[in-house]
Amino acid sequence: MRALEEHLPGLPEGLPAPPRYGTRSVAEVLGSAAASIGVPGFTDALGLPAARRVVVVLVDGLGRAQLRARAGHAPLLSGAQALGTLDAAFPTTTAASLASLGTGTPPGRHGLVGYDVLDPARDAVVNQLGGWDPAVDPARWQPVPTVLERAAEHVDVVTVSRHRFAGSGLTGAALRGGRFVPADGPAARVSTALDQLAPGRESLVYFYWDELDRTGHARGWESTEWTEQLEELDGALRRFVARVPKHTTVLVTGDHGMLDVPAAARADYSALPGLLDGVRHTAGEPRAVQLHLEPGLSSREAGDLVAAWREHFGSRTWLVTREAALAAGYFGPPAQVRDEVRGRIGDLLVLAREPLALFDLRRQPASVLAMVGQHGSLTRAEREVPLLRLA
Repeated sequence: MRALEEHLPGLPEGLPAPPRYGTRSVAEVLGSAAASIGVPGFTDALGLPAARRVVVVLVDGLGRAQLRARAGHAPLLSGAQALGTLDAAFPTTTAASLASLGTGTPPGRHGLVGYDVLDPARDAVVNQLGGWDPAVDPARWQPVPTVLERAAEHVDVVTVSRHRFAGSGLTGAALRGGRFVPADGPAARVSTALDQLAPGRESLVYFYWDELDRTGHARGWESTEWTEQLEELDGALRRFVARVPKHTTVLVTGDHGMLDVPAAARADYSALPGLLDGVRHTAGEPRAVQLHLEPGLSSREAGDLVAAWREHFGSRTWLVTREAALAAGYFGPPAQVRDEVRGRIGDLLVLAREPLALFDLRRQPASVLAMVGQHGSLTRAEREVPLLRLA
């Protein structure tokens, strides 16, 4: 929107660089794993060792900074071979990063560009995670073949995750392919994953662990409860690694990090004057708000909107236009962004640079204000995730 770009030319000062798609991001993990077991059509961008089987353990909410801060509570993870730091996808949220992991592509290509986003065809905001809109066909919304689909033509491919994710929209969009073997509790998932690793065959196993993220949202990653979940994860993976067959690589990574936001810094921005003037839809995450503006907004109205956000939050946020973010590669190389995806992204992105969480309580329950752990923006605590080799 040109009226907006007049007031926000280019990128704001201090905005971190885009994710390193293609070289050191979560989008390279499954493709590199497939290449390391000899699946044709993939490149091992991460330099993994050759193997007959690879298990990719995706720990939701496992950020590099959080793991380092609690290293003493996770001796296996903290003592594992570090294969470097990866960038989460942008926004640093589960839907975007898991879709990048699953497809091997940036968000501008796969189209899951936030927790909830605008469906331009219906002029409605739709959820990309647990509340997937039944009117949105996952395979049409995200048509790129997944790594699991492609690899399943050559090797055994298995997803081990909770029962309720078997038929979810996110699974259908981003992680379809191969066999889905459900198991709920931590012990059951470890046992189930081990059962899938037949020594005589090549296999790629995707193993999802979500307890850490759920606890972080509810209690904060600095809580005792989060640390206890990290200890349980570490112990479960120790038991798992001790029993995997030879010639099996076990990798651990995350989809994003997290930071704790104090109650005083969790705000209902819909109640603040001027912040929604000229805004047709709100979407995104509490730390990466996406504002879709009314068509035909004048330059004066766009300027007033920008001024209102600056007045209320000042240097606590970065204000970025969609066009500037696209041009700079935050959603991937500009040439890879599908035309139908552009309209899903807000005209104006409000990215938190300090501990701050922003909610629109017109369309969200007041209970969201109780969430402590947050992510979505570009701070190091949110965007940096580890890549560890356990075996």
